Amino acid sequence: MSVLVGKKAPLFEVDAVINGNEIVEKFSLSKFIGRKHVVLFFYPMDFTFVCPAEIIAFQDKIKEFEDRNVAVVGCSVDSVHSHYAWLHTDRNKGGIKGVTYPLLSDFSKSVSANFDVLAGDFEYDEDGQMEFEGEPAAYRGLFLIDMQGIVRHQVVNDMSLGCSVDEVLRMVDALQFHEDNGEVSLADWHKGNKGVDPSH
Repeated sequence: MSVLVGKKAPLFEVDAVINGNEIVEKFSLSKFIGRKHVVLFFYPMDFTFVCPAEIIAFQDKIKEFEDRNVAVVGCSVDSVHSHYAWLHTDRNKGGIKGVTYPLLSDFSKSVSANFDVLAGDFEYDEDGQMEFEGEPAAYRGLFLIDMQGIVRHQVVNDMSLGCSVDEVLRMVDALQFHEDNGEVSLADWHKGNKGVDPSH
């Protein structure tokens, strides 16, 4: 598993659904450089049992991210048409209607591969035929990217383990606290706590 912390986030241009109902081409995180922090998270697939809870949890706290000038972006290996259909399915029927942040279509699996969260890989068998070893979907990876496009935090879970949105907000606060005053946050630091001056 690659550690991307401290490195530039891999660049990409993919199709996406934004605002819950608009399909766009060549969506890129570069639009946020110099403007916003980004939380990019990967989930395995649309129309699954666990994924809606995580996606909706981010939507339920979207204002808290917006108040911190953070763009939330989701990504899976599904097509934009699958995303669009899921976004137009009522929540009581397993859908995610009402989600407004962008959902990226990594249909080629290249974005998942570049962020090293793809749960498998293409291999050649003894006859020279290409086959996929593992599962052709993304682990539950999450990347906090600063305004310069540098990955500052990452966590990758197995497909059955959802993330904590509150913990993501805590990490955003810790990063912005450090950026604002240069101090570092200690264990279990929360917004409002004191930090430590690393020069002492």
